[in-house]
Amino acid sequence: MSAEREIEPKRAAEMIRNGTPAIDVRDSDEYEAGHIEGARHVPFDRLSGESAGVEAGGQVIFYCRTGDRSSTAAAAFAESGVDAHNIAGGLEAWAEEGLPLEPEDGQVAERSGLPPA
Repeated sequence: MSAEREIEPKRAAEMIRNGTPAIDVRDSDEYEAGHIEGARHVPFDRLSGESAGVEAGGQVIFYCRTGDRSSTAAAAFAESGVDAHNIAGGLEAWAEEGLPLEPEDGQVAERSGLPPA
């Protein structure tokens, strides 16, 4: 992924405050555990141009737990003419920066699709 697509959590927070939509591509249980306020939830496996509601030329920020799934989404949308960004380090980095999660007691959930360690 190109460096300009990866944005730091504080830059993402500023862009979201200024109206850039955020899309959480994690699974439902991960989203419910904690997410960025106002983010739309579109699970990665259901993500398409229509489901994201982002027009070509529009701007959007994708995120997941660590940035892997969302970087793939941002790259695909960028190829379709969308000004798509990915939060570097994902929601984990967002939370480490002390940025807020919803609900108020929200937390970054472990990815449910992975086998137990």
